[in-house]
This record gives sequence, C-alpha cells and structure tokens, in this order.
Amino acid sequence: MRVCIVTPAPRRSHYGNRVTALRWARLLRELGHRVEIAQRFETQRCDLLIALHARRSADSIERFRQKFPGRPIVLVLTGTDLYRDLPKSAVAQRALAAADRLVVLQPMALEALPRWARGRARVVFQSAVKPPKTPAPNLRWFDVCVLAHLRPVKDPLRTALAARLLPPSSRIRVIHLGAGMDPGLERRAKREMRRNRRYRWLGDRPRWKALRILACSRLLALTSVMEGGANAISEAIVCGVPVIASRIPGTEGILGSDYPGYFEAKNTRALAELLHRAEKDQAFYGQLRERCLSLAPLFDPARERSSLGELFADLFSESHTGGTTQLSSRRVS
Repeated sequence: MRVCIVTPAPRRSHYGNRVTALRWARLLRELGHRVEIAQRFETQRCDLLIALHARRSADSIERFRQKFPGRPIVLVLTGTDLYRDLPKSAVAQRALAAADRLVVLQPMALEALPRWARGRARVVFQSAVKPPKTPAPNLRWFDVCVLAHLRPVKDPLRTALAARLLPPSSRIRVIHLGAGMDPGLERRAKREMRRNRRYRWLGDRPRWKALRILACSRLLALTSVMEGGANAISEAIVCGVPVIASRIPGTEGILGSDYPGYFEAKNTRALAELLHRAEKDQAFYGQLRERCLSLAPLFDPARERSSLGELFADLFSESHTGGTTQLSSRRVS
C-alpha cells in the first residue's frame, strides 16, 4: 500500500512530529508498505493519508478527501490539538470529523476527545531504542537532561531556574538540548548560562547525539505545560533514566497518576525540592528508576509496529456505506 505521512515539521528538523513521522515510516516499510513523508498533501498518489496535527494539517486532509473521497485518513493528535486547539478551533474540529481513525499517544488523551470521536480513536505508544555503547555517567556531576525546544509550551528554562535554588553542596548540572525556536527564550537561555553555573544549553543536536547525552544522564526533567505524549519519556525509560515531570494529562497518561516523580507545572521550588531529593535520597531515586523500568515494554518498537499493523487491519476490514467515506484496500494504479 502507498502511504503518505503529512507532518508540519520541516525536513531535517528534530521536532517531535518529524521524529514520529520518520519512525512510523520505518515501521510501516517493515510491514511492507511504500511510504512518503511530506509537509503537505498536494497531488501525491497514495492509498492512505496519515496526518500529524489536526489544525496545521487540516488543508492537507481536505485536499486528500476531495481527491480521494473513498480512501482513509488517519489523524495523529498532538498536545496542542488535544489541550488547546480542539476546544475552540473550527479548523481542528473539521479535521477531526474528516478522519476515519484518530491516534493518540497515551490513554488519558481519549478523555480530551469529544464523546462522538472516541470510538474512532486508538492508543499507540511511541517506541524508542537505547543508543549503543553509551558512556558512563559523569561522576563529578549529577546530570539532569532536558530535551525541549525553546517554546513557551515546553516551559524549557524551568529546570535551570530550579537549579538556582539548590544548596551549594548539590552536584546537579542541567544539560539542555533543543532548538532555539523562540528568540526571546533563546536570549534568556544564553543569559541563564552566563549567570547559572549549573546550566548548559547545547542547542539543537542530531537525534543520535541527544540520545547519547540522555542515556548517560541521571535524570530526565520534563517541564512542559502541554504534551500529547512526549517521546522524550519513552526515550528516557528505554535508556534506564528516571523521569521527573510536571503533572499534566499527557504525562500522567504514560507514567500513571500515582507516579512519585511529579511536581506541579511551573512550580520552580517544588521542582528544585524534587531534584534535590532524587540526588540525595537513594531509596527515592531507586523507586523512580524501578517504576520507569517497569514501563519499558510499552515502548518496544515491535509493539508500536504491531499497533500500526492492527490499525491498518481495522481500517481496511470495514466498509462505510451511506457516509462520506468509502474505505477500500485496492492499490493506486
């Protein structure tokens, strides 16, 4: 089958939607499909469209529906879709209505969907692979990794601000990787490095290099105010790195509501206390590590590939009659 994956993230970028698109393309090719990735659907020949981000891919969804009215659309919902756009954006709502199947990246996302759409939604956990030959952790520092582009929704400097509150005896150092997408936040990150000896912003790095830095860190700090299901969590877990995270639905849906490593979003002092506890309290650190390791099977690439295969089988096993969509498994000639 010919599959077109549409993502608003540009080529060679390391944005989450692009990472997901590339990984899905690889998994779908392993399942025997022919896959193309594009930022927009124009006139590509394909049997099925996978669109990432409802509002930003809405034009592509509409063009595909007009060109191929009987072929299916899968819409992958992001954090900004679920927790910002869908409640108030007519464009996002039309994209939701046009899709034959919806994919969310963690179970709690289902609760953010309108009731009429939940029956078409499927949960697919994002897989990750530990990089080979990972260096040992730095013994001088207790490194805390932040994988977050400089965007307000990521609250990316919160860990740096929390590190300022740590006692002088703390060995915590914050290693931050992410593109400077917001000029104001980029200026703040550079200024923070000059003022805060515990903070290093390394900018955007190739994915393999970012994963190696993550894998030799002691913690991942995820400080977002909105996430659909952060791939950074699955990457940390398969690398054996415990997670400290803001308590938001997109993270609770992966780690569980009773996970012990949460702080309230934007609460700098609470984050500082959690960081210090993880550094000094070996029993607490071990608890975080064990909880994360117990979740590792969720992020096996074979599981994600199987979930995609089941999604396609579900799509093409039924035929909608009397509606706007007629599903067909015939190939494009």
